[in-house]
Amino acid sequence: MLDFTYYAPTKVYFGRDKQKDVGKIISDYGYKTIMMQYGKESIKKSGLYDDVMKSLLENGIKVVEMGGVEPNPKLSFVREAVKSARENKVEMILAVGGGSAIDSSKVTAHGVVNDCDVWDLLTRKSISKGALPIGCILTHSAAGSEMSASAVITNIEENMKRGFGSEFNRCKFAICNPELTYTVSKYQTACGIVDIMAHTMERYFTVCEPTELTDRIAESVLKSVINASKVVMDNPCDYEARATIMWASSLSHNDLTSCGRENNLAVHQLEHALSGEYDYISHGAGLAVLFPAWARYVYQKNTSRFAQFARRVWDVAEEDDEKASLLGIEEMERFFKLIQMPLTLKEFDVDKNSIDKLADLCTFGKSRTIKSYIELGYDDIKNIFNSCY
Repeated sequence: MLDFTYYAPTKVYFGRDKQKDVGKIISDYGYKTIMMQYGKESIKKSGLYDDVMKSLLENGIKVVEMGGVEPNPKLSFVREAVKSARENKVEMILAVGGGSAIDSSKVTAHGVVNDCDVWDLLTRKSISKGALPIGCILTHSAAGSEMSASAVITNIEENMKRGFGSEFNRCKFAICNPELTYTVSKYQTACGIVDIMAHTMERYFTVCEPTELTDRIAESVLKSVINASKVVMDNPCDYEARATIMWASSLSHNDLTSCGRENNLAVHQLEHALSGEYDYISHGAGLAVLFPAWARYVYQKNTSRFAQFARRVWDVAEEDDEKASLLGIEEMERFFKLIQMPLTLKEFDVDKNSIDKLADLCTFGKSRTIKSYIELGYDDIKNIFNSCY
């Protein structure tokens, strides 16, 4: 087990109707003026907007609204939000939504405090000195952003997607009511399930020695999500299944499943290039295509690890490690198909001629490799993308 520091400061309020307490929660922190970021009309149609505003106003909190966060949240929106937050002397940011709203809020919080363009933070040209506090009301179980130190923003002018890790990204609180996910579409629910699994598997398949306890935690998260997914795809209002998936979202990306292990998120970096170039591709759907392809490309570098994954997560009985590894990857792919996720880039209408560009985006113009069981360079990444057709 590698040395590690585990830090998960987010206070989680989990359960039915917890969103109605948001005003008191924020008031107890002493904040009087907040910015609320959310998507488009869904929180208004569901009644969540009214619940939140009522709670905030009853507690004397002034609200600066920034609706319109899009999937794969955009740099242009964040820049507008930073300007508005500064003008209105906002003291904290409240995200109401899924990972997109939370990530947008996180980067906005940095932008208000730091005297630079937020894209400079995302591209590492500048280092953040701090951020406004952030809280969230989660409506989609997927990204795990409610407890993570990560944020991802898309620059549509350059077709680039960049991740940004900082301890200042940690939400002070996260309100998690599984009932708020009942109306999430079957497709987006499935995309979220894949993202949760990918966050867990990325930490499981890293270049270090086995860590029995952390391995078992990760395997339990995966098996619990798989079982709950089979329930929720048929019954979207099953509270226990939705609760399992929502809590797994947080555990998958709050670093618990990487304690004593490395954390490289190699497949996520491949997918960021894909959905950065093709903005209409949902992150989870892109991961469903890329994860089996990556696994087949690298599994021979650690067949014992992939065999363990196959046996413990997918109940594969094969004794030969190589055969078990391949059967485990097949089971993963079969599960993605079961929840109606795409399995090839053809299903996205991705032009095969764009693979060179995707590999270039992923390697930052051939200036970096991605750490995995092998160092993934430009040619390796091209091979993985090619295998997805």
